[in-house]
Amino acid sequence: MVAIRRVLADALGHFDADDGWSMASHLAISALMALFPFLIFATALASFLGAKAFADTAVHLVFDTWPQQIAEPIAREVTNVLTIQRGDFLTFSIILAAIFASNGIEALRVSLNRAYRVTETRSFLFRRFQSFAFVFIATIGFLAISLLLVLAPLVASIARQHLEGIEPYMGTITFWRYMIASSVIVLGLVAVHFWLPAGKRRLTHIWPGIVFTLIAWIAGSSIFAAYLNQFSTYVSTYAGLASVMIAVIFLYIVSAIFILGGELNAAIRRYREARSRVGG
Repeated sequence: MVAIRRVLADALGHFDADDGWSMASHLAISALMALFPFLIFATALASFLGAKAFADTAVHLVFDTWPQQIAEPIAREVTNVLTIQRGDFLTFSIILAAIFASNGIEALRVSLNRAYRVTETRSFLFRRFQSFAFVFIATIGFLAISLLLVLAPLVASIARQHLEGIEPYMGTITFWRYMIASSVIVLGLVAVHFWLPAGKRRLTHIWPGIVFTLIAWIAGSSIFAAYLNQFSTYVSTYAGLASVMIAVIFLYIVSAIFILGGELNAAIRRYREARSRVGG
């Protein structure tokens, strides 16, 4: 209990001292500004490569793990934007979309550098190239998942014809889509904690914060969704802007939890190092 209190006090104290609440605002707005450009860039690339049905899959992968009250109005508008016919994949507008999307990656980097208490020493060009690489890899990953989900009904049909008794274990497309979206979140958290901040870390250094982030995200999302159902007056207060305000507040909660996950990892590592020095 003493160790837990010390770690939590260190994490929360550093979160407050480093303006974690302000950084959460910065990260939330950066995420919102990066979301549309990333999906536009990804859809344009997918269309360029021949994956015409990518938009619906991308929207599901991004929003399936959000509470329905928050995701539904935003996802509807995103779908409207992405289904507009565009033939400008290699034009200036798509390049700008990639730049805005990479800015969201840079916001994650700044937040984690502060959380892990490290100073950035890598060059601007390296950091920007890495951010573009994250955007491109995420896009290719979404594209691969999109193709898998398109092929899934065909594979399921063949399996049912040739393997008796497999029907109860097949699940539904919605189930697999949710599981894939959850897996993407976990892999994304591991990737950003490993490679975005300066310095080197092992899996043992980052897993506590990742587990905390996932559990806190589920709890925070559920509580916020319950609040929207029971007490929210956003619609009467903000009228047509209600969905945007709800998304911003939700992303703020998610961002604060994400930063706290990094702070928790740093606090645990500091506690272990202090214990080893005393033991030595």
